[in-house]
Amino acid sequence: MSYIERLSEIRATDPGRIAQVMAERPRADLATAGRLMVIACDHPARGALGAGPDPLAMASREDVLQRCVAALSRPGVNGFLGAADMIEDLALLGALDGKVVWGSMNRVGLQGAAFEMDDRFNCYDTAGIKASGLNGGKMLLRYNFTDKLTAPTMVACANAVDDLAAEGLNAMVEPFISQWKGTRIVNDLTPDAVIRSIAIASGMGRTSAYTWLKLPCVPEMERVMEATTLPSLILGGEVSSSPDSALAGWAEALALPNVRGLVIGRSLLFPPDDDVAAAVDSAVELL
Repeated sequence: MSYIERLSEIRATDPGRIAQVMAERPRADLATAGRLMVIACDHPARGALGAGPDPLAMASREDVLQRCVAALSRPGVNGFLGAADMIEDLALLGALDGKVVWGSMNRVGLQGAAFEMDDRFNCYDTAGIKASGLNGGKMLLRYNFTDKLTAPTMVACANAVDDLAAEGLNAMVEPFISQWKGTRIVNDLTPDAVIRSIAIASGMGRTSAYTWLKLPCVPEMERVMEATTLPSLILGGEVSSSPDSALAGWAEALALPNVRGLVIGRSLLFPPDDDVAAAVDSAVELL
């Protein structure tokens, strides 16, 4: 029986089972989890279905679930990040048992939309994260100095940081300096831009006690990571045509004292050779 068949039957006939499974799921404590290898799959909730050269690589939920289950089953993988639909599917499959889990919070900024910078919160909120027994919430925060929609997104993210902290929940903030290039939003991945994004994100809210950062791996990571004392996870970004180069960059970043692990999505779920297990194992070895 396919995952879609199994899960759609539960959703149609016994939707209350989802809350029960979330409540009973064995959980992990972020404070004692040690080095983190987190699988990320929240791109579909923003309409971003591409991976590598295929713009619809993530169109099949059956395929995406199979890849996520395979990745989460590998030794050393101890976390997941996603929107509610993906988290609930994987929880029903038992794939999130014993994992640290973050719920993705703001996905209004749809890829390619004229309102992409208006990245309000439409997925998890703090109450939902707490009720589902998750460890925290993740928010994307892109600073576009020429787009007025950046300001309300910043305020919404600061409020989410405060709300999560009040419940003792982790806020994972993913900041970028971004700009319009025609009809596309492009993130500035120069070291100076990443440093500036870190400085702004670190100061959000009335406390930073529960705030972590999710940051790109860029040149001069030693200098970049000197910009904050906040614990940070390194993201994988787009699928690389040179996996060895990506691994080398991650290894360099992991040597820094405030880098606590990796949070990787498409690079591991859709590797160039399509061997998810091998790609995940290579990343775990870095930890």
